[in-house]
Amino acid sequence: MKTLNQEFAVNFAYKVYFTEKLFEKSNLIFANIFSPNPSFLPKALVLIDSGVYHAHPNLVSQIQEYFAHYANTLPMLVHDPVEILGGELVKNDISHLDKVYGLIEKYKICRHSYIIVIGGGAVIDMVGYAASTSHRGIKLIRIPTTVLSQNDSGIGVKNSINFFGKKNFLGCFSPPFAVLNDFTFLKTLDKRDWIAGIAEAVKVALIKDKDFFNFIEENAFSFRDQNNMEPMKHLIYACAELHLNHIGKYGDPFEKGSSRPLDFGHWAAHKLEHLTNHNLRHGEAVAIGIALDTTYSYISGLLDEQSWKRVLRTISNIGFDLFVPELNEDIFKGLEEFQEHLGGNLTIMLLEKIGCGKEVNTVDISQYRIAIEKLKNFAEKLNENREAI
Repeated sequence: MKTLNQEFAVNFAYKVYFTEKLFEKSNLIFANIFSPNPSFLPKALVLIDSGVYHAHPNLVSQIQEYFAHYANTLPMLVHDPVEILGGELVKNDISHLDKVYGLIEKYKICRHSYIIVIGGGAVIDMVGYAASTSHRGIKLIRIPTTVLSQNDSGIGVKNSINFFGKKNFLGCFSPPFAVLNDFTFLKTLDKRDWIAGIAEAVKVALIKDKDFFNFIEENAFSFRDQNNMEPMKHLIYACAELHLNHIGKYGDPFEKGSSRPLDFGHWAAHKLEHLTNHNLRHGEAVAIGIALDTTYSYISGLLDEQSWKRVLRTISNIGFDLFVPELNEDIFKGLEEFQEHLGGNLTIMLLEKIGCGKEVNTVDISQYRIAIEKLKNFAEKLNENREAI
């Protein structure tokens, strides 16, 4: 018998830029991410989230003029920027994925060309999946336009769609060519989307950085003011940095193991999105999931009472609900789906202290039932009188 051994390493590198007014001609960031190739002119297909498309009516002409102005540097724009449905529905209905595949085939977008997606996390997930599975991988440039996508989902290496009624059932790990965060897009977000993305910052602060949580706690009410951009800019940058450091330094960027620390609060959040027919934004569901797992951490003896109350008050002060009626017995189906998605042993991130998470492989459902009831009572009392607790 003979055996051949194969082993190799592949290095991935990409940059996440932070800017404003990305497509103004005086802004060279976008133009400078490309290296001109005199022997081959690559193509570019631009796809825009429908919410962004209508909130920024001059965006299409800005992009066209920018590409024309820097024609000697940029790829060839194959068509006017194309509008794509936004929100979680774009990941639920496979016809939207088919539309992107059709555009890739129609305009002969190859591996040396670029797909540029401008929008929220759901659109970036879906388009990223299409790009990654076409020709075994087309270069993807992400331009996230929401708080959540700029500080979390849009800057990482995951791409996916929902299938069988399960969150991110079909997906892949594929690093983008580049990520460009343009704070200008945040100015047109509605209040729910503005606030929703803060949940991912709360999550990563709680398990990794107590000083960052202190900043969030101190600025909780300030984040509600969409005219006060500076605290939000700091939050997005700090949150993005913590996420990128985790992906690059933790040693498991493609999640081959059963551990997934950055999904603190997510086992319940993913199920809540489904149970509410996606009436809850992802960030809103994550906030409730964090509140639930923090409460479970407290009643199981991991977390002290003062820290538990600090966390829940901060989440509420930002503007999140702590409880919804769908947080009931059906939520526990989410544990099984979470384990199935990860594979291996069930691994849940809990909170040992603010800034320090602790992974566990077993949970007590009866204790979780108590945590749900305790969280419900806390939320009700908080709504009645903040000083009562």
